[in-house]
Amino acid sequence: MRFNLFRQSDVPEKYRSNFWHLYSDIAWFGVLSGTAVNFLNVYATRLGASGLQIGLLAAMAAIVNLFLAIPAGRWIEKQHTGRAVFWSSIVFRMGYVLWIPLPWLFNAQGQIWTLIVLAFLMAIPLTPLGVGFNALFAESVPDRFRAQVAGTRNITFAITYMVTSFGAGILLKNMPFEAGYTTIFAIGAFGAAMSSYHIYHVIPLEESLPRPSIPQPAPTPRTDSPRGIKSALRLDIWSTPFRNILLTLFFFHLAQYLTTPIYPLYNVRILHLNDSNIGTGTALFYLMVLIGSTQLRRATQHFGNKKVTAWGAAGTALYPFMLAAAHTVWHYYVLSFLGGFLFAMVNGAYINYMLEYIPANDRPSHLAWYSIILNIAILASSLAGPSIAQVIGLTNALILFGVLRILAGFAILKWG
Repeated sequence: MRFNLFRQSDVPEKYRSNFWHLYSDIAWFGVLSGTAVNFLNVYATRLGASGLQIGLLAAMAAIVNLFLAIPAGRWIEKQHTGRAVFWSSIVFRMGYVLWIPLPWLFNAQGQIWTLIVLAFLMAIPLTPLGVGFNALFAESVPDRFRAQVAGTRNITFAITYMVTSFGAGILLKNMPFEAGYTTIFAIGAFGAAMSSYHIYHVIPLEESLPRPSIPQPAPTPRTDSPRGIKSALRLDIWSTPFRNILLTLFFFHLAQYLTTPIYPLYNVRILHLNDSNIGTGTALFYLMVLIGSTQLRRATQHFGNKKVTAWGAAGTALYPFMLAAAHTVWHYYVLSFLGGFLFAMVNGAYINYMLEYIPANDRPSHLAWYSIILNIAILASSLAGPSIAQVIGLTNALILFGVLRILAGFAILKWG
C-alpha cells in the first residue's frame, strides 16, 4: 500500500498552501467532531431526551436551510468565497462556546431544549457555510487533485476524530458527569476556532482544469434569464442533467440519516454502552476510515467517482445490519471497525462525483440546490426515523434502513 500522508512533491508550489490549510482545517474539525459533536446525542440521551428531541437536534438545521439555501447561494455568488466561508464559520461556531456552561445552568430538560434552540440559531450561518465550503473546495483545488486532497482530508479527519473520541470517552468515564461534558464541549469549541483559522488561509485559484474524460454540462444561462420567482430560485437547474444527481443523492442521504437518531437510543438503551465504549467504538470506526481513505484515490481512478459512490452507499448498509444483530460491546467494536472502510469510500467520492457535473462558473447555485435536498433528507429522516422505530422497534428499523441504503446505491448506479 503506497501512500504518504501530506505528500506534496507532485503538487505545484502554488497549490501547496491551500492543500496544507485544507488538511489542517479538517484536522481541527476532527477534534470538534470527536468531542463535542460526537457525544452530543449521547449527552442528550443520558439527560433523558426522547427520540423526537434527538431528531429535532438535527432537524433544526434542516428547517433553516430549506428557507435560506437559495438566498445563501446567491449571496455567496456576490462575495469573495473564502472570506464569506470564513465569517460564516466564525458566527456558526460561536454556538459551540455556548454549549460549555449548559451542564451548570439548566436542569436536564432545560439543557435539551436549549441545545435544540441553539441548533436552530447556529443553522443560520451554517447554511452559507455549507453552500460556500464546497464551492471553496472546488475553487481552491484543481480537478486532477481533488481525489487526492479529499482522501488525505478523510485520513486527517479520521486520525484526529479517532484520537479525540477515544480520549473523550476516557475523560467522561473518569470525570463527574457535568465536569466531563463541560470539558469536552470546551475542547470542541477550541477545535472549531482553529478550523476557522485555517479556512481563512484557503485562497480560491483562478485556474480551472476540467477533467477531459467527463463531459462538462453547458453553463446554465443566468444573465439572460427572465426575472421573477423562477429566475430567483434558479429552477432552471432542474431542467439540466444535474436533476438526476440531486434526486439520487437525496435518496442516498435520506437512507443515510434515517439511522442517526436511532444509533444513540440503541447503543445506550439496548446495548447499554457507556461513554468509554462509545468513544472506543468510534475510534475503531475511524481507524478503518483512515485505512480506507488511503485507497480512495486509487479506487476513484480505477472505477470513477460515480461507481465508488454507488457501491460505497450500498455497502454502508453493513453497519445498521450488524448493529441490529449485536448483543455485546465486542460486537459493537467489530462492526465499528468494519463499517469504517465503505464509509471512507462513499464519503470521499460523492462530493467529487457531484462536482464533476456542475458548471465551473455556476457552482454556488447548484450547490445551494444540493444543500436544499440534503437538508430535506435530514429533516425527513430526523422526524421519520424515530417515528418508524417507535412503531416497528429499534432493531427492525435498523434492518429496514439498511435495505434502503442498498437501494440508494443501486439508484445512483442506474440513474445518477
